[in-house]
Amino acid sequence: MNIDCATFVKKCQPCQKHGNLIHQPAEQLHCIPLAWPFATWGADILRPFPVAKGQCKFLIVVVDLFTKWIEAEPLACISTHQVQKFFWRNVITRFGIPHTLVTENGLQFTDRKLNKFLAGLGIQHKVTSVEHPQTNGQAESANKVILAELKKRLGEAKRAWAEQLPEVLWAYRCTPSQPRKKPLSVWSMDPTR
Repeated sequence: MNIDCATFVKKCQPCQKHGNLIHQPAEQLHCIPLAWPFATWGADILRPFPVAKGQCKFLIVVVDLFTKWIEAEPLACISTHQVQKFFWRNVITRFGIPHTLVTENGLQFTDRKLNKFLAGLGIQHKVTSVEHPQTNGQAESANKVILAELKKRLGEAKRAWAEQLPEVLWAYRCTPSQPRKKPLSVWSMDPTR
């Protein structure tokens, strides 16, 4: 009976047209090992927001894949120079030189200048495949958390998102979530204990 059902489904045009399609990825998928805190970061850019103070309408977000620590900053433009400056100021000078950076394949992340900067520091740059954006899933999850929290806080005052961002990040860093601890606890610098 199972064989008859499988044969029927294979020949059924509506089943083939609207069924779950399983596609092979363009290249072999591989795990991104997480060896220690702040060794591997995922980065993404949220766009566009209503123009906020300082003409900011973009949000760059990085998340440490081990501790789930989020850093984010409003930006007026999303050039390679701005990404490099943000990564230097908010990741490298605070947490040290990471082993790996995982990003989407946007122009600001794939630019030769950024790759030269990262290679000069010995940072491996992994770019997600267009067919498999889940590779940078933790950065995408961080984006969802930030957006949901900003929507809760802002109501009609949508242009105040940049001013609310530090409070949103603090709330996330101090809130435990199963099965993880608070990102501050993992980092062992938790002033909220």
